[in-house]
Amino acid sequence: MRLDKFLKISRLIKRRTVAKEIANQGRIELNGQPAKASSDLKVGDELMIRFGHTRLTIKVDSLREQVRKDEANGLYTVINEEKVHQD
Repeated sequence: MRLDKFLKISRLIKRRTVAKEIANQGRIELNGQPAKASSDLKVGDELMIRFGHTRLTIKVDSLREQVRKDEANGLYTVINEEKVHQD
């Protein structure tokens, strides 16, 4: 599954176009490497996403084409969430 589609379905990012922009800005890493919106995700992959001053690291647990809102957070496990202070 494409990275931008996973981020939208999992509701980590509300819109696929926004997910694509964030990936193009180099703010997403897939298994320690810069990721593109078209990067192919597999179960077990690790994503690091920078949202402003927050760095979120997750592990992909499941890939599904459709998911209900209350089940969306079951697609991933949060490994680490940290605040990053920039001077």
